[in-house]
Amino acid sequence: MITDARVTIGFLLNDVARQFRATFELKARGIGVTQQQWRALFYLSRCDGSTQTELADALEVERISAGRMVDKMVDSGFVERRADPSDRRVWRLHLLPPAYEIISKLNSISTELDAEALEEIPADKRQELLVLLERMREGLKRVRADSETRRNVA
Repeated sequence: MITDARVTIGFLLNDVARQFRATFELKARGIGVTQQQWRALFYLSRCDGSTQTELADALEVERISAGRMVDKMVDSGFVERRADPSDRRVWRLHLLPPAYEIISKLNSISTELDAEALEEIPADKRQELLVLLERMREGLKRVRADSETRRNVA
């Protein structure tokens, strides 16, 4: 049994993610967006037209917090709200051209950080690491879905 928290998979993955976020934030400081804003911009670049609720869920923040963040991004000219054509109570979030410039800069930082983070891993092991992490993610999704199903049945 492992008793040293520093060597558990969950602790290591969490610590690596924290280090990634902190280093990324440090490198992205001069761009003029907050960590939550760049996370939102990345999400919307993959899921343009999402609702504020979907954004809040993806960022794991309260809807009111997401609303304030979106307000700031609207004021900055990065995002616009458009009425949903099938439900006038819903607003869809769409990126505007200035956001794409920010996202491009953030993507460059991300590429650079990935390379720096992988420097200690032999080149022939990097693809294997990605495959294993993807498998782990899928396994955890199944475990979570199974746990939620059992909880809802009980």
